[in-house]
Amino acid sequence: MASPWLLLPQERVTTGEKRRGLRWLMLDGVASQTMGSLTGGAFLVALALLIGASNVVIGLLAAIGPATQVLQIPAIFLVDRLRVRKALVVVSCFLGRLALPAVGLLPFFAPAEARVPLLVMLLAIYFGLGAIAGCSFNSWMRDFVPERIMGRYFSKRMALAVATGATISFAAGLAVDGWGRTAYAEAGIFTILFTVGGVAGLVGCFFLSRIPEPRMPRRDDRGLLGVLSEPFRHANFRRLIFFLGSWNFAVSLAGPFFVVYMLRRVELSMTAIILLSVAAQLVNVAFLGIWGRLADRFSNKSVLGVSGTLFVLVFLMWPFVTLPERWGGTIPLLVTIHLFSGMSAAGVALCTGNVALKLAPRGQATAYLACNALVCGMAATFAPILGGLAADFFEHQQLSMRLSYEHLLRPDWAMTLPAFELRGLDFLFVIAFFAGLYALHRLLAVQEVGEAGRRAVVLQLYREARRGLRDVSNIEGLRMLTYFPYAVLSGVVGRLRGKGG
Repeated sequence: MASPWLLLPQERVTTGEKRRGLRWLMLDGVASQTMGSLTGGAFLVALALLIGASNVVIGLLAAIGPATQVLQIPAIFLVDRLRVRKALVVVSCFLGRLALPAVGLLPFFAPAEARVPLLVMLLAIYFGLGAIAGCSFNSWMRDFVPERIMGRYFSKRMALAVATGATISFAAGLAVDGWGRTAYAEAGIFTILFTVGGVAGLVGCFFLSRIPEPRMPRRDDRGLLGVLSEPFRHANFRRLIFFLGSWNFAVSLAGPFFVVYMLRRVELSMTAIILLSVAAQLVNVAFLGIWGRLADRFSNKSVLGVSGTLFVLVFLMWPFVTLPERWGGTIPLLVTIHLFSGMSAAGVALCTGNVALKLAPRGQATAYLACNALVCGMAATFAPILGGLAADFFEHQQLSMRLSYEHLLRPDWAMTLPAFELRGLDFLFVIAFFAGLYALHRLLAVQEVGEAGRRAVVLQLYREARRGLRDVSNIEGLRMLTYFPYAVLSGVVGRLRGKGG
């Protein structure tokens, strides 16, 4: 970790220092993504299942991170009183990320009955300190990154990070399947993954320590209650908080169970799951730059209206993966789901973060962004827990619709085809779809400078996608593939146009 003097804020940040700081911030994105790729997602779920976690525990694990956002409240106090945001970020991240190697050691050094409770405790430490760091980081970045390049810069940062994460995830997935022949060997590879991930996170702390921090302006001391209430008195930011809270609830309701669904219901190998994840991340990288340019040209809200609509439609595709078991269309549909997820998640992830940064007043962002994170955290805390309870409730329930054909004079010509079938987690995905539609309805009330109608964004998205594909291929048939997502998006937008303009 850097010397303490490197963590102090500066009265003035020169152009050269800002340029170098933006490069260090880019490297931090890579290090943090490496940490997240090796210690989260499918690997965390697989480790939890290995040590005996149930559906409810999986939901609880997904809820720990959002639940710790309540620590944003004391973090606001620390930031406003100490006014050393970089120091809070670096120290909190350093201490919290030390818990990750300990998670990987649980299968070897913890008694069987204590492994799941210890997993929950260690993740609570990791996410709790991360929440304190997040409050400081968001305020710091609001004052450090120039607003005019915010969309393009963070899209580039995310693209580089996701590309790195995709490569690392694929290699790690091969390692899990290649060496996990026995429970002991599988536990060993998880120890390696979590240790390497923790080290990558600590390297990220060094990168963060090199980024300059502009000194925070002093504000009147109105007490913690006054600071917390201010974002809710700001009408437009209050509407943004309601949208992001409902959106996080919808996503967190079903998201933690996609890997469970593929492992248990579809019975895919870890390598296959990681390959699908890598495909989604590659598409994510390809579209991050496009969404970033669209957000700078139009607005984050306009991009969210399009990418969010596509994202919630993906929820509705999951129940068709099994009818009710694997069928000929299972793998093609999973590939389609992950490609569309990668495309839409790029716009959603980029713009949900940027719209909050943009609408928070400069110099006063700490309380605004912390309250937003707190509300989103509360929504994302209860959602996966409710999702786990719902998954257990629907585990042995089924709703089906079938198409039947029968020749009245030839009974042997009868034929029955499954048209629609819900079982277990399928119910949860449908519920998440409707929750996502409600969240998009809440987005309509948010106001942002430069808003454009969904149709204008879709048309520009289509042009950007075609231009990007034309740059990498001269094959006419490959370029024609761009007509398919455009036709899908245009149909959706046409039906929703009356709602969003």
